Amino acid sequence: MTSPAIDPASLERNPLPANDVGACAVAYPNMALVKYWGKRDETLTLPVTGSLSMTLDIFPTTTAVRLTDDAATDTVTLNRYPADEACVGRITGFLDTIRALAGRRERAVVDTVNTVPTGAGLASSASGFAALAAASAAAYGLRPDARALSRLARRGSGSACRSIFGGFVIWHAGTGFGQAGDESCYAEPLAAALDPALVIAVVDAGPKQIPSRTAMRQSVATSPLYPEWAAATRTDLEQMRSAIATGDLVRAGRIAEHNALGMHATLLAACPSIRYLSPRSLLVLDRVEQLRATGVAAYATIDAGPNVAVLCARADAARVVVALRELGGFVSTRVAHCGPGVTVVGGDRR
Repeated sequence: MTSPAIDPASLERNPLPANDVGACAVAYPNMALVKYWGKRDETLTLPVTGSLSMTLDIFPTTTAVRLTDDAATDTVTLNRYPADEACVGRITGFLDTIRALAGRRERAVVDTVNTVPTGAGLASSASGFAALAAASAAAYGLRPDARALSRLARRGSGSACRSIFGGFVIWHAGTGFGQAGDESCYAEPLAAALDPALVIAVVDAGPKQIPSRTAMRQSVATSPLYPEWAAATRTDLEQMRSAIATGDLVRAGRIAEHNALGMHATLLAACPSIRYLSPRSLLVLDRVEQLRATGVAAYATIDAGPNVAVLCARADAARVVVALRELGGFVSTRVAHCGPGVTVVGGDRR
């Protein structure tokens, strides 16, 4: 789901062109501290393990959905340009699910503005499908509660279910398959005593060569490390919940870094091997270790891409930024904190 380059600042100032909007939603990406990697059901997007994330307050996605009676297909624009065929197909498939639930047949005009680099391992699909789920559900007259909306968003992109909520969010893997699996697999917010900063170090904003869905399927099927990583993740999840509830930044950071590096190890061990980490990623990881050696509680996490997020105390964020920028001009940084859940304006009230 790639799009032409566009200035994110201009989009944040003027997010969507004026039109007759059925419903409009804004959602933010989330960064998983305990990763989602692997599905037990591809159709319903039921994960092998649960996961836990922090919704960010930067890089919003704004999506407007307007229904039309006089079109044979859905129309999709991404950052004001016609979306590519793969993107349109994925969005139409998701809208077909919404239409079936609503008992409606109208096609949709979907306008999406995404300010996070698309396909770069920065959770663009999470904010994208969270916004699409909320806007399309409202436009087609559905009234899901937050839990049900998270289940809907999950059908578009697994991590999108977590962007329905703000702050720290857990995605329950649930049990079983079919309807029972669907109903038991949802996200919900967590009470937290932790209020950290997350310094995003972008070393490559371009789309990755291997999409997450492909890499996930390949590593689950072929990596000898995957079963052990999945088992460890179940333990990591419970320990992370405790660390967040008690405000233990060091414990949370250690768990997050170990879990992320374990995921990337499973990718390297896949056949053929998948390597998202670049030499620049490794330079950032080295710098994070150097920061810890000087007494800064800084810990790295990396989604399916080359870009690194550094968990730290709010008071240490500026120091982390300076240390990362010293690596050279190839690193750009943004500081994030806990952000809000999805918001919706408008919708069909029938």
